[in-house]
Amino acid sequence: MPEPWPRHAALLAHSAGTQVITFVLRPTMSYRAIELDVPTAWLGVLGACFALAPLLLALPAGHAADRYGERRIAVAGALLIAASAVAFTTLGHTVAGLVAAGILLGTGHLGSVIAQQALVANTTERGHHDTAFGHYTFAASLGQAAGPLMIAALGGQGAIPDTGRIFAWSCGLAVLLVALSVLLPASRPPARAHAEHGDHGGLRALLRRPGIAHALLTSCVVLAAVDITLAYLPALGTEHGLAAGTVGLLLTLRGAASMTSRFFLGRLARAVGRRRLLVVSTLSAAVAMLLTPVPMPLWLLAALLLVVGFGLGVGQPLTMSWLAESAPPGMRGRAMSLRLVGNRTGQLFIPGVAGLMAAALGAGGVLFVTGLSLGWAGVAARRLPADP
Repeated sequence: MPEPWPRHAALLAHSAGTQVITFVLRPTMSYRAIELDVPTAWLGVLGACFALAPLLLALPAGHAADRYGERRIAVAGALLIAASAVAFTTLGHTVAGLVAAGILLGTGHLGSVIAQQALVANTTERGHHDTAFGHYTFAASLGQAAGPLMIAALGGQGAIPDTGRIFAWSCGLAVLLVALSVLLPASRPPARAHAEHGDHGGLRALLRRPGIAHALLTSCVVLAAVDITLAYLPALGTEHGLAAGTVGLLLTLRGAASMTSRFFLGRLARAVGRRRLLVVSTLSAAVAMLLTPVPMPLWLLAALLLVVGFGLGVGQPLTMSWLAESAPPGMRGRAMSLRLVGNRTGQLFIPGVAGLMAAALGAGGVLFVTGLSLGWAGVAARRLPADP
């Protein structure tokens, strides 16, 4: 039987809250840097501070979640997020303070996300992971959408928002996140007891399990495609003479389509089959993205982006579900951390390659090549086992 809804209410709220605070603090950090007259080139360095933690600490965090329990790691992550909000408030008047606060935020976000994903994996009955991870990523998407809205609500009407006020409010939200962490359910004892008796050959053995490598590859390519769409659709809109408000609406449609596919993921997987759903959704998104650079009526472009959003929305939760059922109990935290390392590596390197291509091919060329990459990932997903 699936886990009762109240059992996961705190987890879903924790997921949404983590993303709200993150998507409030990261843009506000950039606004504060602009207030301090930091050169534009340094904004990328500040953003990289957030990404350093997942690359360096993801695997140890996954091992800690397996060994000590997800709730402890979630509490630690929430406390680090709270510490980052305090650091932004008290030390954010200097570049060094922003860097330190950004590292704290990235580390806290890492701990929270690893704990959440391992908790979903370990507290969900086998056969119901698709629904559980679909709802989990839906809650995260809600938080990511609400964060920028909070900046608009608290920041005032100026071109640069009231960063001090936003940082102060973030401290209060972080306290609520710590409280939610304490309320999270604990995973079943067998899941953690399994981790106390060795690590089943370590990460190499985990990577050799059927489907793991292909699930990690698909997850990496899909997430990179999401980032590239967000970065280059505005550039494509400029090339085609679309207003900024129109491009914003198109991106909203894409995001809404992703949230829809995630909310109904369990039903879709049962109706179509998990592997077929992943292959079809990824290939559909690939075809739609290949057509996106072609000049066309606005309604047709909107329809294509709905297909792109719906397809890309499936990839992340479905690969999480695959990893959860492929990894043995006691190693699911490490499986989720492996996925996070792959995703962050793709996020660091693939956009850089896309930037080099953009110089020669333009925004349309970047989206076309991204569509080809998605198509390759969709074909590769056919090699996943039908059932982990």
